[in-house]
Amino acid sequence: MAAPSAAMRRKLQRKFKLRGFSLKVDALEEAAAFLNRFPDAEDDALDLLLDELDKEPLQSSILDRDAVRRVVALLVEAEEAVDAASPAATSARSALRVVDAFLVPRFHYDPIKKVFYEHTGRLAIHGEARDKASLYRDRYQVLLQSLSRDKYFSKPAFDMVTNEDGSYNFYTITNRVHWTEMDYGVISQLEERFFVENTVIVAEGELLSNGIFQVNTCGFPPLEDREASLSLLMGLDFFGGGVLPTEETLRLSSLEKKAVNDMFVILSDVWLDNPEKTMEKLAVVLDGYDSVEVVPSLFVLMGNFCSRPCNLAFSSFEELRSQFGKLGEMIAARSRLKEHSRFLFIPGPDDAGPSKALPRCALPKYLIEELQKHIPNAIFVSNPCRMRRSCLIPPTTEETSDPFEHLVATITHQSHLCPLPLTIQPIIWNYDHCLRLYPTPHTIVLGDKGEQKAFKYTGITCFNPGSFANDSTFAAYRPCTKEVELSALEG
Repeated sequence: MAAPSAAMRRKLQRKFKLRGFSLKVDALEEAAAFLNRFPDAEDDALDLLLDELDKEPLQSSILDRDAVRRVVALLVEAEEAVDAASPAATSARSALRVVDAFLVPRFHYDPIKKVFYEHTGRLAIHGEARDKASLYRDRYQVLLQSLSRDKYFSKPAFDMVTNEDGSYNFYTITNRVHWTEMDYGVISQLEERFFVENTVIVAEGELLSNGIFQVNTCGFPPLEDREASLSLLMGLDFFGGGVLPTEETLRLSSLEKKAVNDMFVILSDVWLDNPEKTMEKLAVVLDGYDSVEVVPSLFVLMGNFCSRPCNLAFSSFEELRSQFGKLGEMIAARSRLKEHSRFLFIPGPDDAGPSKALPRCALPKYLIEELQKHIPNAIFVSNPCRMRRSCLIPPTTEETSDPFEHLVATITHQSHLCPLPLTIQPIIWNYDHCLRLYPTPHTIVLGDKGEQKAFKYTGITCFNPGSFANDSTFAAYRPCTKEVELSALEG
C-alpha cells in the first residue's frame, strides 16, 4: 500500500475532524487506499465513507484501521456504491448519528466571562458531595444565561427609573443573603406547567419589610429559540456528535428533505417474554413494513424488554438472552429490513443494569450476544440517547388539561429531561448534563406506559409512542417533515 501524499493526509484529517473523528496513522492509510479507487470522484467517495462511518456503533471517535476497514469492505461489496460513488446513492439513514449519553461532552458556564467551557477531566460515576452541588448549579446557570438574553429580562444599556418598554428587573436568590421564605398563599396567576421540587421559576412580586417575598405571578423561564442558542455557542459541541460546519449542515438538510419516504418506527415496552401477545404482534408490524416500497431506515425498540423487573430477584437472565436471540431471528427473516434498516435498542427503567439512576447504560453484552449474531449492525445505547438526524402545585387547566402537554412544557422550559427531586428519580451526578435539553432539540421521544400522544410545542415535535406490549400502539416518524403518525394494530 503506497503511502498517501501530504496533501491527501491533510485533506483526510480535515474532513474527518469536521465530522468529529480523529484518525490513527493506519486508519488514515486505509481511508486513502479507498479513495485511490475513485481518482475522478475522491470528494464524493470520501463523503460516502464518512456517511457510512456515521452509521456505525463506534465506541470511540478515534478511529483505527479495523473500524475504517470494516466500512470500506461494506462499500466495496455494495455494487451501487461502487457504480455511483456518490452520497446520493446512499439512503437517508446514512446521515444518522447515535450518541450514547456517556459520550456527551460536559460544559460549564462562566457567569463572569459569560462563556461556556468544556470539562476536560475524568467524570467519575460515583461522585463526591461537590458534584451534587455542581449538578444544581449547572442547571441553574444554563437557564439564567438564556434568561438574561430574553428581551423582557435583559438589562437596558442605560439605567432607567421605570421600565417603559415593558421589561422587568430580575434578581436571583443568590443576591440576597437573608432570603428566608416564599409565601405561595397569595399567588394570583400560575402558568400551565408542572411545578416540582428543584425546578427553576421566575417569580414576580414584592419583597415585604418582614423579609417575605410576596409572589403575585410565577412561571418558568422563557424558552430560547434553538437557532438563537446555537448562534451564541461558538461552535461548541453540546450534542456530542461533533461540530458540523455550515456547508455540512446544509448538505445533510438537503438530503433529509429529499428523503420524503424515509421513516423511523418507534416502539416502547417490547416485552420479549410475552410471545403470544407482544412477539406475534411485532411480527405483524415487521411484515407490514417489510412489504412497503421504501422500508423505514430506523426501528427504535425501547424497553422495558421484560414484563417483570430485572432486579436482584430476577432469575431468568439466560431465558431473556435466548428471547433476544429469537428477536434477532425474527428480524433476520425479513431480508429487506435486515439489509436496509437499522435497529436501535434503548433500555427501560426496569431492564437489566447496574442501577435505576439516569442515565442508564446500554443493555448488558451477555443479553444481546445472540441477537447480534443475526443483526450484527444493531445499535445498543444508553437511556437517554441522542440522534442527529411529582407536583408541588397542580397546573392550571385554562389552556389545556392534557398532562402530556404539561409535561412537555415543563421539561422544555427547564431545559432538562427529568427535573424531579433526586429522591424520586436518582441521577448520576457527574452525568446530569446528558439529560439537558439545551439547545432545544428538533424532536423529543418520551416512551411511557401512558396513552400515546403527539404534541408540537414551540417548534419542537414531542411524542409518546405508547406501550406496544399493553395496547399494541407505536409511532412512525418522518424526519423530513418532523411529522408523527400514531399507529396501532387492530385487535
